[in-house]
Amino acid sequence: MAEKKLVGEITHFFTNINVAVIKLKAGLKEGEKILIEGATTNLEQEAKSMQIEHKKVKAAKKGQSIGLKVKDRVREGDKVYRVEDK
Repeated sequence: MAEKKLVGEITHFFTNINVAVIKLKAGLKEGEKILIEGATTNLEQEAKSMQIEHKKVKAAKKGQSIGLKVKDRVREGDKVYRVEDK
């Protein structure tokens, strides 16, 4: 059974490039499995192609806002969780 921990919230979504802006409430590293959930969103994927201020990063800290390439549409206000296998 996987455990999920809140890592952030979607503050913006760019439909033309499928990039979500996430305000982080906890650190996030490239390669971690994430789950994005909302009223009509349920998307699980790996965190990759993360950017801060248009620069690629491997990790981001609590309080930072990151751009993350997502494989499907997400919405402002959706919650972002880190999924850890137990």
